[in-house]
Amino acid sequence: MIYVDQPATYQIVVQGTLDPSWADTFGDLHIEHHLRKDGAAITLLTGEVTDQAALAGVLNLTHMLGMPLLSVSCLFAGDNS
Repeated sequence: MIYVDQPATYQIVVQGTLDPSWADTFGDLHIEHHLRKDGAAITLLTGEVTDQAALAGVLNLTHMLGMPLLSVSCLFAGDNS
């Protein structure tokens, strides 16, 4: 179960190549660049995000940078039970 106020590990995929100079702005997220089979460049941002408010901040930043969002996947969420 995902809790909005708990850390979780996400993989965010955006269209385009994120300039390496933005690495510090994205904190602990690992940045990888890939080419899809059709030759389009994509960037994967993977790592733990403190809560869903922080996730929204990351998504807003990629939007402000003009990078279309392709997917958001929760890879791991801790269990409070």
